[in-house]
Amino acid sequence: MTTSTTARVLALLEILQGGGVRTVPELAARLGVDERTVRRYVGHLLDLDIPVDAVRGRYGGYRLAPGYRMPPLMLTDEEALAVLLGLLAGQRGGPGAASAAAGESAAAKVRRVLPVALRRRLEALLETADFTERPRPAAPPEAAVLLELAEAVRRQRPVAFAYTDRKGDDSARTVLPYGLVAHSGRWYLTGAGRDGGEMRIFRLDRIVSVRILSGSFEVPDGFDPAATVLDHLARTPWKHDVSLRVRGTVEHIRSHLPAGIAALSHDGPDPSGDGSEWVRVRIRAERLDWIPPVLAALDRPFVIERPAALRDLVRALARRLGSYADAGNGTDDHPR
Repeated sequence: MTTSTTARVLALLEILQGGGVRTVPELAARLGVDERTVRRYVGHLLDLDIPVDAVRGRYGGYRLAPGYRMPPLMLTDEEALAVLLGLLAGQRGGPGAASAAAGESAAAKVRRVLPVALRRRLEALLETADFTERPRPAAPPEAAVLLELAEAVRRQRPVAFAYTDRKGDDSARTVLPYGLVAHSGRWYLTGAGRDGGEMRIFRLDRIVSVRILSGSFEVPDGFDPAATVLDHLARTPWKHDVSLRVRGTVEHIRSHLPAGIAALSHDGPDPSGDGSEWVRVRIRAERLDWIPPVLAALDRPFVIERPAALRDLVRALARRLGSYADAGNGTDDHPR
């Protein structure tokens, strides 16, 4: 069945669940199809083992068999796997909007309504599977906050809320919410002040007491919430302000320094005239020790503009790599 056909078959089932006998003309009108198509949809329900009775006579039509109740869930093996893995991934560091306990209880409810054989197979997978990413220590946002903000974004309505910034200071904010973004295990709200001024980024786990206000606004043309959040995170002040120039392509550098970690900008062609270009890289970081290995992995010429301490770390890494390469030279007892 196509997506539209599936949607109409489910709509037919919902109508029949309302009880009583529904005539074919009534069903055709409500579904926006002809009477022949209604009968075909009924056949689809019968193929799914849903008992639909045909009632003959002047006021005949279709109804669900007396006493029939839909099971809580009708999922294929693949659909059930997708639901449970999604819940598990959310608990393991995804941008969940609920506590770990809520995710566990939701997964337990899904498992309870599955057929025994399928439930056992899925439980075997969940018990034996492992994940490379571990849960983030950050607290998830309140579900009510996320849902209220989503409604405000969709309706383009201003919101007011209480916010605690990274320094621990509390304030009342009024914002035009442009979009919601999930990134690296956290949710962010993008928007502008009530007067439509400076762009703002807010972490949802620091927001409480959301109220949707009267009025409306227009999101600026071409606004990209995800790009705005990534750019903001890359420019957030940290202990070290790193500035580099790398000879290479933006695409290659991005493969090692993704958005949210580094801000990139073109810095002109290389004077050698070989067609290569220089790219300026700005990184804000609390620590510098992870940057030299990344520069080594880039395998491109680079210039460290600041800080000087990064140059010392790069030289130290180069010496260590050289000593590792020379270790055991001329002997046969090194690992193979």
